[in-house]
Amino acid sequence: MTNSTHDLHDKRLADAWATLQSHADKGLPLDPDPSRIAFADPEFLLRRETRGVRMQLELMKPDLEQRAHGIENTIVVFGSARFRSEEEAAALIVEADKAGDTAAAERWRRLARSSHYYEKARTFGKLVARHSENKEPQDKLFICTGGGPGIMQAANRGAHEAGGLSVGLAIALPMEEAANPYVTPALSFKFHYFAIRKMHFMMRAKALVAFPGGFGTLDELFEVITLVQTRKSKPVPIVLFGSDYWKRLIDFDFLVDEGVISPGDVKLFEYVDAPEDAWEAIKRFYKL
Repeated sequence: MTNSTHDLHDKRLADAWATLQSHADKGLPLDPDPSRIAFADPEFLLRRETRGVRMQLELMKPDLEQRAHGIENTIVVFGSARFRSEEEAAALIVEADKAGDTAAAERWRRLARSSHYYEKARTFGKLVARHSENKEPQDKLFICTGGGPGIMQAANRGAHEAGGLSVGLAIALPMEEAANPYVTPALSFKFHYFAIRKMHFMMRAKALVAFPGGFGTLDELFEVITLVQTRKSKPVPIVLFGSDYWKRLIDFDFLVDEGVISPGDVKLFEYVDAPEDAWEAIKRFYKL
């Protein structure tokens, strides 16, 4: 870390950055400039030909920072970004009612039915952080989420409230401009490429806990199940939180009956309905 920090203050790097910053402050367009140092030239770095370099940097930066902070093993938590805490959901309903916005009020009432998942994800985050409190570095487990609101915020929040570090792997999306405030600042990363972000989820994952969610949650869940099924990834506990939700959403038995998955594939995951049960499933798998 000392050498890296020293490098940041190298005069050549500082001068290159100062030139770029001055350019931006003056509101000048980023026209091609052959004289600009390549690594301080956004116009060059954003070219189609340099996509491989950008992907490499997205892989490298979070990896180096997590190593520096002792993040070796993570529990990845997925779930809807739309769920809110019970207090916030109630406040949003009141606000919509006062504004006479019946559509918004109905939407928040519908989402409020799932606020208990937010509270349970928050509790789960605390359980993981408390387990790791007095462990040796190689035995610590850290909450890792997509860094956004909803279930992701809840899990990060629980870890934060228990005094633990937690990781946020955010993606640059129009509807999610910043990571939630409970991610450890030094471990709050933002990605452009979904593929590289997915790699980071799995690189340190010792378990996946999937709370109810939409397309994003399903995308990440099936990515992990497929990697484990095809043995591209080592087996890890895959926990589906909220048995009623998941069994109503996906009929895995139908897939078995149709022959498109094997009977043993449904044993790659298990259902739970309480934070303590999710944590026990992980402890049982690793004999903690």
